[in-house]
Amino acid sequence: MEQMIIPQMQELDRKRTQAAVDDALEKYRFFKTITFEARETSVTASYQDRPQGATNHITDKTAGIAVYNVDEPEKRKLYCERIEQIIDHLPQRERILMAELIKKDRVYNYVVYNQVFDPPISEYTFYKVKWEATKKLAYALNIQVFKEQ
Repeated sequence: MEQMIIPQMQELDRKRTQAAVDDALEKYRFFKTITFEARETSVTASYQDRPQGATNHITDKTAGIAVYNVDEPEKRKLYCERIEQIIDHLPQRERILMAELIKKDRVYNYVVYNQVFDPPISEYTFYKVKWEATKKLAYALNIQVFKEQ
């Protein structure tokens, strides 16, 4: 009887994966706190000097701005919903921890493991749970960074 070979997962680069997830969460907080600023077209004519270039090139700035004003808020909304969905599917302890990490006004780690968790957890357990949640979030967002071999 042949043995089935199960491929090993590559080892993650902890620091770079953590940095990638932190960037993703920072982007989430930015989208949640900063309101979208719609672009407007300029009403004055602007002329460009086009020496030796194609002068028959027509651009529709108004349409480009309209597309941006419609697509950008939707893109931001979908990004935030995706992060929230991923966090909702995490186990309870990881969900509690990540919910604290995405809040607008962040609290210190020791406040989370001493006051948010009931009963409080140790610092070691906190960082263990945080790494597991970070790993799952990185895989779900496809931003994981593997160690060089």
